[in-house]
Amino acid sequence: MILIIGGGIGGLTLALNLHKAGISCQIFEAAETIKPLGVGINILPHAMKELSALELGADIAANAIETHEVCFYNRFGQHIYTEPRGRFAGYEWPQYSIHRGSLHEILVNAVRERLGPNALLTGHRFCRLEQDAQKVTAYFYTEDSEQILKPYSGSALVGCDGIKSVVRRSFYKEDDPLIYSGITMWRGVTKHQPFLSGASMIYAGWLKTGKFIAYPIAKLDNGMQIVNWLCEFYCSPRNPSGDWGQPGNVDDFLWSCEEMNFPWLNIPKMVKDAEFILEYPMVDKEPLKKWSFGRTTLLGDAAHPMYPRGSNGAGQAIIDAKVLADSLSFESDEVAAFLKYEKERLPKTAAIVHANRTNPPDAILREVYERTGDKPFKSMTDIMTRDELYELSDQYKKIAGFQVSMT
Repeated sequence: MILIIGGGIGGLTLALNLHKAGISCQIFEAAETIKPLGVGINILPHAMKELSALELGADIAANAIETHEVCFYNRFGQHIYTEPRGRFAGYEWPQYSIHRGSLHEILVNAVRERLGPNALLTGHRFCRLEQDAQKVTAYFYTEDSEQILKPYSGSALVGCDGIKSVVRRSFYKEDDPLIYSGITMWRGVTKHQPFLSGASMIYAGWLKTGKFIAYPIAKLDNGMQIVNWLCEFYCSPRNPSGDWGQPGNVDDFLWSCEEMNFPWLNIPKMVKDAEFILEYPMVDKEPLKKWSFGRTTLLGDAAHPMYPRGSNGAGQAIIDAKVLADSLSFESDEVAAFLKYEKERLPKTAAIVHANRTNPPDAILREVYERTGDKPFKSMTDIMTRDELYELSDQYKKIAGFQVSMT
């Protein structure tokens, strides 16, 4: 029995992979009630490959938008570059944009249908563990109190409990701080008419003056869409706590996109019409030298918290889950399996953490901003060649593992 701490995307995907491999597991989630939290998320082809192998492709397709392209603009609305995505770029698997809550619901339903209704225990807030050569025992409180619940023992334990992982703190009590990037992000969803192709993701502006990203995540019956958007820029620290659910205020960031009223999209209006706004400081942690400690290991944000760039947080957790389940299938001993998993995944995710800091997937916007001095251009070909644009985009795909040839 593998104990999985955390019922998020990583923990649920791990459970489905373990079940497929014939390995028993139990998931423990701190929240008493499963709610559709968060905003939009992109499932890149390398992650969609693994979800398709779990026979979740049809459910995801029915609740998402298949992304056709990503389009880059400066803050004046001038077109910089467009590249196809997913199957439109030659991948075997699509790229989908979906509400995080919808993806989570699909995973929860699959776990309960395949593993049984009690495979996911809610209201179990992990507090500590004990382990020896044969087993691990996990101890829990209720969600909002110090009431002690029944402990559970298993052959191994996986911490999938996010950026504030209590499992991680069991081994790294000190010198493991959240690191603020100097960038704060505001996110929201708005019911809006389709723009561009109706399946386009747009990037506009740059962090010095305000960067905006938007993409549709669901269709509505009246022809409208639910559009996920985010606005971010450099600013002084604003409660850099790593809390995804912190309410945001439009007046704190509207200035950074107020002039982005393009003929095909009125961004200030989209922001003002949002159903809700969340504020999130861009934080990560230094990559660890070790994830696995005897019969315990880490997965997803608990192992490698990274800036939410390039749609790689959830994507890398999904890949972690596949690799870990495969390792447990091939190795007769959990300790050896954890070390094998760590050896494969730790260096790759560390490289993505560093790339998100220095050479993010939207580095094209930075280059145009710097080469033009934040002024309109007469012709994009005077600023950068198409080969330069392609190479900038391809560099990140190589690091993140979703080049066409790597999926």
